[in-house]
Amino acid sequence: MTDPKRHNHYIGGEWVAATAYSANINPSDLNDVIGEYAQADAAQVQTAIDAARAAFPAWSTSGIQARSDALDKVGSEILARKEELGTLLAREEGKTLPEAIGEVSRAGNIFKFFAGECLRLSGDYLPSVRPGVHVEVTREALGVVGLITPWNFPIAIPAWKIAPALAYGNCVVFKPADLVPGCAWALAEIISRAGFPAGVFNLVMGSGRVVGDAIVHSPKVDGVSFTGSVGVGRQIAISCVSRQAKVQLEMGGKNPQVILDDADLKQAVELAVQSAFYSTGQRCTASSRLIVTAGIHDKFVEAMAERMRSIKVGHALQAGIDIGPVVSRAQLDQDLGYIDIARNEGARLVAGGSLVTCDTEGYFLAPALFADSTADMRISREEVFGPVANIIKVADYEAALAMANDTEFGLSAGIATTSLKYANHFKRHSQAGMVMVNLPTAGVDYHVPFGGRKGSSYGSREQGRYAQEFYTVVKTSYIGS
Repeated sequence: MTDPKRHNHYIGGEWVAATAYSANINPSDLNDVIGEYAQADAAQVQTAIDAARAAFPAWSTSGIQARSDALDKVGSEILARKEELGTLLAREEGKTLPEAIGEVSRAGNIFKFFAGECLRLSGDYLPSVRPGVHVEVTREALGVVGLITPWNFPIAIPAWKIAPALAYGNCVVFKPADLVPGCAWALAEIISRAGFPAGVFNLVMGSGRVVGDAIVHSPKVDGVSFTGSVGVGRQIAISCVSRQAKVQLEMGGKNPQVILDDADLKQAVELAVQSAFYSTGQRCTASSRLIVTAGIHDKFVEAMAERMRSIKVGHALQAGIDIGPVVSRAQLDQDLGYIDIARNEGARLVAGGSLVTCDTEGYFLAPALFADSTADMRISREEVFGPVANIIKVADYEAALAMANDTEFGLSAGIATTSLKYANHFKRHSQAGMVMVNLPTAGVDYHVPFGGRKGSSYGSREQGRYAQEFYTVVKTSYIGS
């Protein structure tokens, strides 16, 4: 077998080799090595930061048409290659091919959206309270931004950080998750040919302990946008605030899906299955708490068990598969650990929860559904980040709302109901950043804000025009006659 192709960093407009490389393994087929990807040391990260710092003055004051054209070119190439890039994504992360192609399409559309945002930059021109004085309120680029992304959306999340950063005139040092560097490298290669000046965009791959720490602690990095675990996010916040750098965090979730007595049962089951188990449950917006009122509870449990018998688990590239593998051995062990915890706490396993044998060696797990669980169980409190969900029975809507809000997180929340009264009340009183009515908790648009409350998010929202809140700073200028 030939050696896998080596993939280098992109720093200062050049492809830069490393002293160490790491293999990227397909979780659907552990014999499939996608490639070897460079591992940066702290010195290489500093070189990338210096390149971004040197490029910033010219880029931040460059013409908006050039920015727009470059971003649009990136988006167009992503969309033109969506099947190819979707196949790469499915191989390295484990999403089914249709989901992977959908994620790639979303990334392309994000770049095209922000190509338009370059041309929609706005401010305010106001009269002063003082005669003969006027006021201009404008936005300027933040500076050098460090972007640290997770493994579960290896092209969409990088896109929704990189595109606005560049659109508003910032320079980027991008660190993808060490587990899934393939899509990040492919995206960087597209960006490298789109017309951005050297140093405006830089890719440094490697571990969070080395690359992430170097970005977070550098005094030359003006802001850090991070998506990942709660523990790491909180440490990043402490480090950034201590040196007065801007910080944006998207972290965990323990998202509720409420099912009321008046819900359409078939619809409720389908949205619960999609919320909890699609993308192998590896979404921060996934719903792992199914909160069901007493009148529909027994029927819902029975219908869910029946629906889960038809879910097909297998190789992400195989046609007809509903759910691919868990992303890694470590994540599979975590999922299996929580299944054991739920059993030991007294929850009843309704369906799934066992390893699945396929034609290739991979991390295949049948989605697990528990019933007879209570709010104080760990399975109800802690984020599993896998295809594991539990059903909690409550008396009525008021109890369901209280249960939905009884969590340290607040990213996404859903309700299944035919009552306009309850839908409107839930939208207003749910303590979540995003609310879904008769829709899965996972699945959001690229042109509207994304983010949560409480322990799920910190700082301004991502995506859409709200992205400017993080990637720009406001300047107020007074002009006398």
